[in-house]
Amino acid sequence: MARDIRILTEAELRAATTLDLALVDAIEAAFAALSSGRVTQPPILSMALPEVHGEVDVKTAYIPGFEGFAIKVSPGFFDNPKLGLPSLNGLMILFSASTGLVEAVFLDNGYLTDLRTAAAGAVAARHLAPKEVETAGVIGTGTQARLQLQAAHLVRPFRRALVHGRDPAKAEACAADLARSLGIAAEAVADPAELVARAQLVVTTTPARQPVLMAGWLHPGLHITAMGSDQEGKNEIDPQALARADLYACDRVSQCETLGELRTALETGLWTAPPPPEIGAIIAGSVAGRQAEDAITICDLTGTGAQDTAIAAHVLPRLGTAGTMIRA
Repeated sequence: MARDIRILTEAELRAATTLDLALVDAIEAAFAALSSGRVTQPPILSMALPEVHGEVDVKTAYIPGFEGFAIKVSPGFFDNPKLGLPSLNGLMILFSASTGLVEAVFLDNGYLTDLRTAAAGAVAARHLAPKEVETAGVIGTGTQARLQLQAAHLVRPFRRALVHGRDPAKAEACAADLARSLGIAAEAVADPAELVARAQLVVTTTPARQPVLMAGWLHPGLHITAMGSDQEGKNEIDPQALARADLYACDRVSQCETLGELRTALETGLWTAPPPPEIGAIIAGSVAGRQAEDAITICDLTGTGAQDTAIAAHVLPRLGTAGTMIRA
């Protein structure tokens, strides 16, 4: 039997979806659902392609009560800019949760992944950052650096942004973009230790394989969201920092044990405590979050299939008549 499938381009998705509190709430709900134990979420299918400086991740999850579920394919080929091509692309396929039939294909080139990743950072800040954040900092200068601070500003409207990157010119450009988009003061900082010292909220958004944020830089009243370590071998945070923090939380412990900051802490023997809590349990109220304004908190985000299903479900009713229908 023939059926209609909707095909959406990146431009159409950008017109229908933006980074706002409604999206943050949708991603927060996905985290809470994940903590319930009722979500079916298989391990990430991750394939490294070192010969071509590339990687591919496949994520999915079924959330009870949702009318559909998404399968997301996310390639990253990091030499592409030399060819005049973007390093990240990909797509999401939305299936009916009742029939398994394809309902929509989102040719988003990673746009929806960018949004849901930034929204996840906002969820972490909402539940773990100090109530009052005067200054936020980001280590990294790419798209996600900009989006993470834009998302954090939705839940903690800070008045100053600091940016550190290996390339000073890129850091200056990122700071200028943040100043313009958020209407706040923003500056590039050459020393990452200075950035951390001046900030109450810091996000790391790099592909680093050696720590870019050291345990000795931690100070009372600091929250760190680490979202760059999402492949084996990546590591942004000094593993000693995890043990020194008053609270360290993961998006998904099983993923962080193999892909996130927890992996390095376990391998080096610096994490000997029981498994850390997941952010979903903190949202649901079954685990306490930040206990004091002067506490030090860290959240480890590796990205979950539940987030991909959540943003696909969030986008669908906002599309109106956008897209092209094909008969299949």
